Amino acid sequence: MKAVDSNTVLWGQTLMYTAYCLAIISVVAWFARKITRPKGSHDVTPKLFYGWVGFLALLGVSLHLLTYNTIPWVKDDLHGSKDFVATYPITVGDHQFTWADGNKQLEVPCGKLVKFSVTSEDLTYGFGLFRQNNSMVMQMQVVPGHANDLLWTFEKNGVYSIRSTEYSGPDGFQMIEKDAVKVTGCAEDDPVSAAAQAGAIR
Repeated sequence: MKAVDSNTVLWGQTLMYTAYCLAIISVVAWFARKITRPKGSHDVTPKLFYGWVGFLALLGVSLHLLTYNTIPWVKDDLHGSKDFVATYPITVGDHQFTWADGNKQLEVPCGKLVKFSVTSEDLTYGFGLFRQNNSMVMQMQVVPGHANDLLWTFEKNGVYSIRSTEYSGPDGFQMIEKDAVKVTGCAEDDPVSAAAQAGAIR
């Protein structure tokens, strides 16, 4: 089954967590109604109420199961795939991202499993790739003193920015590297990436 991009994942998560929130709100509302209405008055029966909560829980769990094989990071992360074609070492320190080869843009092949290997020299940061419209493609936490590796297969051409997705003090807001990752080699462009909008990739 082909992986989907993060926009579709976000839509699915919206449904799941909406169902969970409705279940919790239902419990509170039902309890409040039970203790405020006169005894013996008409009310939602426990059978009907728990049937409703069970339906919402079933909906949320079902969406998790249905998307297990489509969410991009599941297969590679859970099964520890080592068949990546390239590794991109990145160092973070003093609120700055730096590439091992000194270039300001990483050239990444499309349709191939690659690994981003990020090392922090001081604080806990985040490493996230973002589209032109500020939607996130993927991210991970970068902890000092640990290996921080993220495996990914890009399905569309595009140019993406790198941003820190963790709070690392007041200077963390400026940790944005625009047009830092350029993906080429696929037949389809990411419609909201910088490259697709500017017509830079053909």
